[in-house]
Amino acid sequence: MDYQERNRIEEVKKDWESNSLNKVLKKFSERKKTFVTGSNKEVNRLYDPLDLEKFDYIDDLGYPGEYPYTRGVQPTMYRGRLWTMRQYAGFGDAEESNKRYKYLLKNGQTGLSIAFDLPTQIGYDSSHPMAHGEVGKVGVAIDTLEDMEILFNGIPLDQVSTSMTINAPAAVLLAMYIAIAEKQGIPKTKLNGTIQNDILKEYIARGTYIFPPLPSMRLITDIFDYCSEELPKWNTISISGYHIREAGATAIQEIAFTLANGISYVTAATEKGLDIDIFAPRLSFFFNAHNDLFEEVAKFRAARRLWAKIMKERFGAKDAKSMMLRFHTQTAGCTLTAQQPDNNVVRVAIQALAAVLGGTQSLHTNSRDEALSLPSQKSVRIALRTQQIIAYESGVAETVDPMAGSYYLEKLTTEIEEGAMDYINQIDKLGGAPKAIERGFIQREIQNSAYKYQKDIENKERIIVGVNQFQSEEEPMKDLLKVNPEIEKRQVEKLSKVKEKRNEEEVQKNLNQLKEIAGSEHNVMPAILDCVRSYATLGEICDQLRAVFGEYKDSIKI
Repeated sequence: MDYQERNRIEEVKKDWESNSLNKVLKKFSERKKTFVTGSNKEVNRLYDPLDLEKFDYIDDLGYPGEYPYTRGVQPTMYRGRLWTMRQYAGFGDAEESNKRYKYLLKNGQTGLSIAFDLPTQIGYDSSHPMAHGEVGKVGVAIDTLEDMEILFNGIPLDQVSTSMTINAPAAVLLAMYIAIAEKQGIPKTKLNGTIQNDILKEYIARGTYIFPPLPSMRLITDIFDYCSEELPKWNTISISGYHIREAGATAIQEIAFTLANGISYVTAATEKGLDIDIFAPRLSFFFNAHNDLFEEVAKFRAARRLWAKIMKERFGAKDAKSMMLRFHTQTAGCTLTAQQPDNNVVRVAIQALAAVLGGTQSLHTNSRDEALSLPSQKSVRIALRTQQIIAYESGVAETVDPMAGSYYLEKLTTEIEEGAMDYINQIDKLGGAPKAIERGFIQREIQNSAYKYQKDIENKERIIVGVNQFQSEEEPMKDLLKVNPEIEKRQVEKLSKVKEKRNEEEVQKNLNQLKEIAGSEHNVMPAILDCVRSYATLGEICDQLRAVFGEYKDSIKI
């Protein structure tokens, strides 16, 4: 913008403030003294070209499919192919979950997203005392390869993209998936999907860790190394901001802490000698979508631009695919309310729209009843239909990055990028994400934000419809899904039968070999695969790794 144009805009703006704005404000005050985004960032009354004075179209925005990817990672985006529609699902045992997956695929879902129960997530068999009362409750119980055989029965793995939300024992579940493909006669090179495999956010926000950070990072880089040779289409990690946001982080913190974790994974892999342009194209991310539409769209765009700069300038990546931030989005579970649960349908629609406008590669929409229970089949169908209506009826998928050029959106995108980079610089000064986690820095920042958000709700500075305003008497929601309490008994009996019929000598030989390799510098994936193929249990495999690596105990005082 030249000097003359700037002066002209400033003059017209002053005239508008004097003649139009001030007259209205004298008669009618605005609803609040201060307006803020979902992350408490102040929102101006109006945005105009003066807010983008330093904005450079080519350097800051550019074109879709080209650096810095602000406008998307593909030149045609959804005009060429819609996002993958996933519904995060899994409950009870493998038989029950298999039925739900087939139902979703029949109704138009285009990818599977597997939820595992808590014992599976922390490496315990269903028969372990620690698993009692939790088997099949928040996801599907997987103890051996036989469970995975049942889970994917009748689902050809070369025709679906599968995402598995598993972290500490990610190597074991990935090995099981590979073994299932072998049984289906499908080459590993044709497998397409994602393993979450993001342990740092477990120490920060979620807690389903097993091993200490150093050996956990070793397992992650072993997966990077193995998949770069054997599974070229597989996304080896889904670096997750979702759970960080669910814990109470702001949009800026979600991006900052997620990308800081990503920097740590890339650093660990390059220090191990892996070529960045071999493994980096298979990195993926997982973000949350909240209610503040503009802030969320800006967040996704800022994340793409910032990651592209980090990979190019910090790590010297040369391959364009190494600089592309590809991500899955899930609508925000923490925004769902038990009060007036039908309101959640609207919340999810807004959040899903934000993800699509922000250029997501795949999307899960939460169900209206998830504040009360695992979702019912009817609620899951409504959630899936929400995505389909956005895709086929709303028109937002017809052009690339349709909100680009909005003064407000572009200003927000830049502010979020700058705020996230400030956090990353602070984390770098502490020695990187693992050190910042050890010191409790990231956890404290999230807790402070969560506390502020809750106080705002209690003080009615932030309105949640049906919770702190617009309440109404209502009948309890009916037809909630309840997991059969007999599932645990059946799962334990099935596990016992597997142990009876397997070759125990072969199992012990493979477990001993795994323990030996875990204590060396060799890649553990081939040894884990041998264990899985012989029907060693998830718990037995993790116990061998526990014996070598130890277990992590959180001792951080926040």
